[in-house]
Order: sequence, then structure tokens, then C-alpha cells
Amino acid sequence: MTAYPNQPPTGIKVIIVGAGFGGLTAAIECDRKGHSVTVFEKVADLKPLGDIISFGQNSSRIFQKWPGVWEEIQPIMHQTDKFHYHDWQGRFVTTQSFAEEHAAWGPRVNCHRGELHQIVYRHALARGIDIRLGQNVTNYFEDDEGAGIEANGETHRADLVLAGEGVRSRGRKIVLGFEDPPQPSGYAVYRAWFATDELAKNDLTKHLVDGDTHNGWMGQDIHFLTAAVKNGKEMSWVCTHKDEADIEESWQFPGNKEDVLKCLEGWDPVVLEVVKATPPDRLFDFKLVYRDPLPTFISPKARIALIGDAAHPFLPTSIQGASQSMEDGVTMAVCLEKAGKEHITDAVRVYEKIRYERVHKVQATGVSTRDGWHKADWDAIWKNPEGLHLKREEWILNFDCEEHAASEYPKVLQELKEKKGE
Repeated sequence: MTAYPNQPPTGIKVIIVGAGFGGLTAAIECDRKGHSVTVFEKVADLKPLGDIISFGQNSSRIFQKWPGVWEEIQPIMHQTDKFHYHDWQGRFVTTQSFAEEHAAWGPRVNCHRGELHQIVYRHALARGIDIRLGQNVTNYFEDDEGAGIEANGETHRADLVLAGEGVRSRGRKIVLGFEDPPQPSGYAVYRAWFATDELAKNDLTKHLVDGDTHNGWMGQDIHFLTAAVKNGKEMSWVCTHKDEADIEESWQFPGNKEDVLKCLEGWDPVVLEVVKATPPDRLFDFKLVYRDPLPTFISPKARIALIGDAAHPFLPTSIQGASQSMEDGVTMAVCLEKAGKEHITDAVRVYEKIRYERVHKVQATGVSTRDGWHKADWDAIWKNPEGLHLKREEWILNFDCEEHAASEYPKVLQELKEKKGE
């Protein structure tokens, strides 16, 4: 069994609800820092489902700190540093290269969500982290001594509970003091992932699967992105479009190719052929939810904290949702290490202060990127094609959240104490 270089035990017990990227990162990082962790996940079987997911350099460096994980990720990574832009009719506009940022800030990670999640999940299990599947968490509670949850009719206590089970987290109610149902954002995403055999036979699409490629088409209130991975053997595509459907208890549904083709009527035949080649059972319609920025991420007694989408859901165009959830987990683990068992509430309050402004500034980039594509002034774009390029901000990407949390902790703690008059 591999021995992991963990810090000495701190005696701090943490319950984490949700085994997504945020929850698993929090679990692994708490384990690294010597805290005791139990993870409760509603799903009974974590299957490798999903489609493409992207992580910036700010989170790829987290993967690299976990022994063996980075090596496992390499074979499934999207191996291209160029993104080709077209208008909706198929006219080439510009190519954006990421080579310079890769050299300066390190690699990004683009790959299949489910495959990467399995790698991280296996690593957490290999560390000996207690992950309990099939656990329906129905309640959160806290007192002056700690916090806990009720799951499958049983009560579990710890020093701290992290709610990381997404936008419908029951932990949000104890933090906010009221129910806060998500609202439609006005947009939805058709998503697909499938083998490229048929695309490789089609003269219109075979160039898309000649090795790993990345392409985008931009139109009025619609954008369509393709990514070929594993040397062009598999294709992922996403189409963000206007949508006024209600948000039900589950907001991911089987997609309908005819609906997609109607949405893309008049678009580049290359795009239409990609849609037509998609197996019906590999197409999904994902409704994008919206929430106003929360006034706080932590409960009144500072024994429960929200992480990831439970605290701050991101639009896909931010390309930072999963990365920011990972930053949450790392930051909390560091704050707990700095505070120690006797000062856990200090750790929770510092966590919120460190994360709050950064998260909301990054969150806003999802709206600005989407609007830059969906509401593009094409007369201006043809004069300056780079106006379509993704904004690659150094303050977001060239960032080590572990070092940042460790260096900021004493200063932020002092500021909070001065504010309270201590």
C-alpha cells in the first residue's frame, strides 16, 4: 500500500457531503493536513458518466500534488494548445494559442469528466478516506461544540461539516436561514460525448477528428464547441442556447437531435453533421441554473460551510466552476491546519473571507465570456478577430491556492478579530 506524506493528526473531524470534485478535493486535502474525514455521497454507484470538463492551471497544480494522480491523467488529456474560432456560417475567424501560458503557468486539463472523477475517487480511497455511498442527507445541524448531519435515518457528528452536494444542497438552508430554490438562467446546454467512427468517414467532419482538435462556432445567443480527444478517437460537443424551461428537481434530460438541429437552423453544415452523427443515447439537455451571489458561505455558529456549487454555481463559459470548488477544499484544509482543533470557527470564518471576493470575481467572467460570444459585434470582430478570444487572466490561472491560504491566514484572522473588537 502506498504511504502518503500526510501531516501529523490534528484531531479535527470533518464531515463532507458530496463526492464531486469539490468534496473529494476537500477530503484529500484534509487528509494531507492530518484531519480525519468522512464523506457522504447520495449516489450509490459512482459511474464514469459525463462529457468534457476543463481545469485551469490553478487547479491542475492541485492534481500534481497527489502522488500518482497526475501520471494517471496524462493518457486521457486533450492534447492540443490551439482553439479555432468560426462564425455560425462556418467562416474561419481566428486561432487562439495557449502555448505561451502553458510554458509560463503550467498545463491545463481538458478531459472526460467521469474518467477524471474516477481517478480522483480511486486516489481518495487509496488514501484510506472513509467514503460512504448511497447516503441520503436529509438534515444539517450545529451547536457550539460541533455540527452534524442526518443520513439514511442516522445521526453523524463532527467538528465541522462541509456541504458540497451542489446547487440544491440542504446545507444552504442552515447557512441562509431560508429555502433558496435555483432559478432558470435563461440558457441551457446540449452536451454529447461519443466515438468518432462516423465522423472520420464524413468528408465534412473528418478534419475535426484528425488527432486532438478544439473548435468553436459563434452565433447570436448560441455557441457550439467541439473537442476531439484521445488522438481523435472520441468527440465531445456542447451547444449553449437560449432556454426558458422550468428547473425541476432534476435538470438534466435526454436530448433530442431534432431540437438541436432546429436550434442550429442555417448554421455551418459541419456543425449539423456533428449533431446528426451523435448517438441518441449520448445526447443530454442540461438546464443552466442561476443564483444571486450569497451573502455568506458559512452558518451562524461557523460549524457548517458551503463549498463548490452549493456556494457559487458557475456558468460553463467561466471554465472555472470545478477549479474554484477545488480551491475551496484546499483553502479550508489549510485554514483548519492553521487554526487547530480549539479554534475551528476561526478557520471557517477565515476560509470565507479568503474565498468570497475571489470566487465572485471569477464567477462574473462566465457572463462576460458568454455575452462576448453571443452578442458579438461582427463588424468589429472582423476588424479585430482576437476580440473573440477567451480572456486568460493571470490572477485566476497563475495561482496557488494552498500557498495563498497559508500566507493570508494570519492577516485575515487579525482583520476579523479587529472587526469584532477582540
